[in-house]
Amino acid sequence: RGPAGSSTASAAGMEELLGRCVPPLPPYETKEKAPPPAELRSAQFVRYYRALEAGPPRAELLTRLARDFGVDHGRVAEFSAKVLQAREQQRELGALLQAEDRLRYYLNPQYRGLFQHLGRLEGGLRFLVELRGDLVEGLATKALDGPHVKEMNGVLKNMLSEWFSTGFLNLERVTWQSPCEVLQKISDSEAVHPVRNWVDMKRRVGSYRRCYFFSHCAIPGEPLIVLHVALTSDISSSIQAIVKDVPPLETEDTDKITTAIFYSISLTQQGLQGVELGTYLIKRVVKELQKELPQIKAFSTLSPIPGFTKWLVGLLSSQTKELERNELFTESEWQEISEITGDSTTETLKKLLNNNEWVRSEKLVKVLHSPFMRLCAWYLYGEKHRGYALNPVANFHLQNGSVMWRINWMADTSPRGIAASCGMMVNYRYLLEDTASNSAAYLGTKQIKASEQVLSLVSQFQQISKL
Repeated sequence: RGPAGSSTASAAGMEELLGRCVPPLPPYETKEKAPPPAELRSAQFVRYYRALEAGPPRAELLTRLARDFGVDHGRVAEFSAKVLQAREQQRELGALLQAEDRLRYYLNPQYRGLFQHLGRLEGGLRFLVELRGDLVEGLATKALDGPHVKEMNGVLKNMLSEWFSTGFLNLERVTWQSPCEVLQKISDSEAVHPVRNWVDMKRRVGSYRRCYFFSHCAIPGEPLIVLHVALTSDISSSIQAIVKDVPPLETEDTDKITTAIFYSISLTQQGLQGVELGTYLIKRVVKELQKELPQIKAFSTLSPIPGFTKWLVGLLSSQTKELERNELFTESEWQEISEITGDSTTETLKKLLNNNEWVRSEKLVKVLHSPFMRLCAWYLYGEKHRGYALNPVANFHLQNGSVMWRINWMADTSPRGIAASCGMMVNYRYLLEDTASNSAAYLGTKQIKASEQVLSLVSQFQQISKL
């Protein structure tokens, strides 16, 4: 491609390319006999797409693909009518099923054919994951918008969910002997507790640690999602002990290991967002650890609580507007807080939360311990989105059937941990004999299984805060 002369020329070129590369949906009668996919055209689409700059040029191509090569609405209306007709005339079941099959066929958007052809190309699956990554990012930043694009994102997500189902995934363990580029990728993709240097990385794959990832048979050796595990003698209540303190790399004494702590799970490919990989990875790793270390009795996470501080600051703001007095704290707590901050309104406290400064005052840390614990319990247990836990990490582990086990004070004192969740972390415990029933109860009736500690904090919150 030469330098972009006029945008109309590039638009025409785009149209021409899509017209050539997106296979038409063959008529229903000949769908089995459709000509084989033209590999050259699919490869041409990949080359054209990769040559486009990220951002607006790619966004335009994706928007056109979604808008102009979707479902033939006329056909869908026609065959919907035929399904209704077959029902009303009470024709024999075969006729109704065939009318439904035709309708189902014409509900396929045309671009689905392109994605299918791309999926069969050498390197095509990796390309589709990249393309979906651009879609996810574009929708998040509003660079891409509109019902057509959202629909295409959903179609591609469902296709990737089938292509990345467990039968095609390989579980691999990472050690210090793993290829350098794998270690580099694992280090770069660590989203929960950033890896500081090679010494830190060496520790995370060394003794009393395990690191596993899933790769796909069509993209071998490429980590798609990574799980870090610490092998301990009890359920950890602080992340510093796991990622910060670096003891000498001693050999493992398996007698000391009774607990597996999942302390980080990271998706390395944005294009696989929403594709169910994390749940399978945890289940596979549990099996792997049971085989290697049958003496492990407890499986638990030590999880971050992203969004808690933001929620709390929002709550303080809305309370201030409605009331002269704050209902999140008891009288005596608020008195102590006001004395330390020198402010009887919530403004100073909000400022201290927003800039992490409150942690520097031992007195403040002490007085906020109790109220923040019960507020956090309510945030995790009581705040909902469509009836499920509002916090995404909580929702993920509860769907997997874990129990909300213990909230830990000052468990992550890194600037990140203080900023996101006032330094608190939570253990979700996987009691293997109960995970299936817990998961069914949560997904079916939205019930959260929680320990005594969490429930008692929740009831303290309900007594004190009249929310």
